[in-house]
Amino acid sequence: MDSVSSLLNSIAGVGRDPIRGGYSRPVYSHAELELREWFAVEAGKRGLEVETDRNGLVWAWWDNDNNNDGAGREGALVTGSHLDSVPGGGAFDGPLGVASALAAVDLLKARGVQPRRSLAVTVFPEEEGSRFGVACLGSRLLSGAIDPDRVRNLVDPDGNTFADVSRANGIDPGRLGRDDEALRNIGDFVELHVEQGRALIDLNSAVAVGSSILGHGRWKLRISGQGNHAGTTLMEDRADPMVAAAQIILAIRKTAAAQSHARATVGRLQPIPGGTNVIASRVDLWLDVRHPEDAVTSSLVEAIHGQAQKTAAFEGCTVSLTEESFSGTVHFDPALQRQLQNTLKNPPTLPTGAGHDAGVLAAVVPSAMLYIRNPTGISHSPEEFVERDDADLGAAALADVLEDLL
Repeated sequence: MDSVSSLLNSIAGVGRDPIRGGYSRPVYSHAELELREWFAVEAGKRGLEVETDRNGLVWAWWDNDNNNDGAGREGALVTGSHLDSVPGGGAFDGPLGVASALAAVDLLKARGVQPRRSLAVTVFPEEEGSRFGVACLGSRLLSGAIDPDRVRNLVDPDGNTFADVSRANGIDPGRLGRDDEALRNIGDFVELHVEQGRALIDLNSAVAVGSSILGHGRWKLRISGQGNHAGTTLMEDRADPMVAAAQIILAIRKTAAAQSHARATVGRLQPIPGGTNVIASRVDLWLDVRHPEDAVTSSLVEAIHGQAQKTAAFEGCTVSLTEESFSGTVHFDPALQRQLQNTLKNPPTLPTGAGHDAGVLAAVVPSAMLYIRNPTGISHSPEEFVERDDADLGAAALADVLEDLL
């Protein structure tokens, strides 16, 4: 029987980023594909039947004694998370949930549990959106929360479409989209995840039950100016979108800081063409905005866009805004949440500002989350961490929950 830490240690060398530090494991990269193979091998060791569905989700099935042929999985209990990462991310965001699910299966088998309904451990693709720009893309496709035509035409930084990348990895892009058969197979979904903040540090608890996820979205601001020579163009003759972008980023910070409970972040900026001695012709920047009230999120984005237009015009530039994704505030299934709390003897309940596949699935199936303490309080960074003992407590808590639900 493997511990969570031993499982994570076995993939510690996969996808290390020598420049950013931490891990870079974008969907369908060599690193993410290696992790999928690792998962298939580990699931096979546990006697689970592994399959990949038409949206690229990987399922590892433990069927009950009356369902050995895989028929009649409707209403199964499902757990799992993702294996992709943000650029330079930590070792636990995603893989902790997958490794904990495998460890929980070990614990259930050691306890002699015979499931009365099928159990599946699932790996979701492109949860972070680090390659194609849309977070929780796998669960959005599965649940029908995104137009498959739009997904097929998404383009990564190297100019590859999602359709082409899917096809190269054995997925028929023509079959992407809502999967009613797979959804019928999910009776309840429970996702375990590292906490991406410091609430459990302050509460002195290793485990918490999720209550809600803040509404959040991603937008692209495109600032267009006049590309030119850095040495021959006088300062007063410039229409420099980089200067406009710098001012817009500062204004975004001020706008969000003025609104209680708001978060707004520019984490990625791309000047075109990107030469040291070239005045950029265009700057694209990506905006992440979050707030508990969806109407406030929308008004913040409107305010940011309006201010950006004024700032760009002052610099002789123009700006356009494109929504890439949006998820409203999610409250997890109350009955399932209460059941988790009762099983685990009333641990703390936590809202979060981080998005998860469980939040997307909550619109179509009863969903819940468990969070495991992160002693650094830092996530989406190499400093993200989980203590060995807390990881074991998390796997045991997940096993307790699964046993009760089974």
